[in-house]
Amino acid sequence: MAVALMLAIVTRAQSFSIETHSDTLSYLVLRAKDGVNRWPLKFPVYRLCEGDIDGDGIADAMVGVVKTTRFDPHMGRRIFLFKNLHGRVRPLWMGSRFGGILEDFRYADGHLLTLQSTTDGRYAVVRHCWRKFGLGIDSILISNVDRAAALSIFDHPK
Repeated sequence: MAVALMLAIVTRAQSFSIETHSDTLSYLVLRAKDGVNRWPLKFPVYRLCEGDIDGDGIADAMVGVVKTTRFDPHMGRRIFLFKNLHGRVRPLWMGSRFGGILEDFRYADGHLLTLQSTTDGRYAVVRHCWRKFGLGIDSILISNVDRAAALSIFDHPK
């Protein structure tokens, strides 16, 4: 019982949130025991998830933004990963592209799940894990299916 209480205190020791100031300016806000720290996001934000993606025992922030990149000039959904480094928001990974067109993502059981589509309207759900620097594919949960079939796996992964 003492262990469960200790885990509850540790997980509440910090939290990430988004403060939206305009369509193209938001802040990722870290509230930790050391105070509050903000990281500017100069793009539209569509999703925020929290979880320990890199396995260091401290929750990270996974932020979905809409932007172009120097490697992909098309406007699209991207995922940025941030960590709490001594009470300050710091980038962990700034993703530019996945194999398919990123539709959505979520954090589940230490992994990042992505819902991806193709230009011909097919869908896949892919489970990613942290690999020293960046995300790697852990497994493909389902692929080459319609949106409804992909969503049934994405919404209820096994």
